[in-house]
Amino acid sequence: MTRPKSLGVLCIAFAFATDQISKSVATAYSDILADGIPVVPGFSLIFLRNDGVTFGMLGGVPWWVLSGLALVITVWLAVMLARSAYGLDAAAYGLIIGGALGNVADRMRFGAVTDFLDVYIGSWHWPAFNLADVAVVCGVGLILLSEFLGSRKSGRRESSADLG
Repeated sequence: MTRPKSLGVLCIAFAFATDQISKSVATAYSDILADGIPVVPGFSLIFLRNDGVTFGMLGGVPWWVLSGLALVITVWLAVMLARSAYGLDAAAYGLIIGGALGNVADRMRFGAVTDFLDVYIGSWHWPAFNLADVAVVCGVGLILLSEFLGSRKSGRRESSADLG
């Protein structure tokens, strides 16, 4: 396996493992976290189960439909990972795949995703999330960064070619 693909597989394992371990801890302490425990101003730990997707959208849709959709997207991302020639792209795909698989595992076990991270300002709370969600967002951020860096590089090549 080439270096970028190995990095991608490592990111899958890391995202999946940290997500599942953290959710296991949150589940083990669900009674304590039920009302939320403030950690620092603007951040607390809370135990919730979300049967929808981001922000609770599609709540009530059967778990197997959401899991099936996530697995189809994961297969597509795995193909992208297999084709990636750059470590940044491979890491991005790996983080997204690992996060998606972490949430699919929850849906298969509990019919919903375990969320436990609560960010807020005053009485306004961002929807609770988990480390799988963090991995997916970081992966998307890396894809955007890769695109930005790629377009800057290709722009420099075009500019220098025009000079010759």
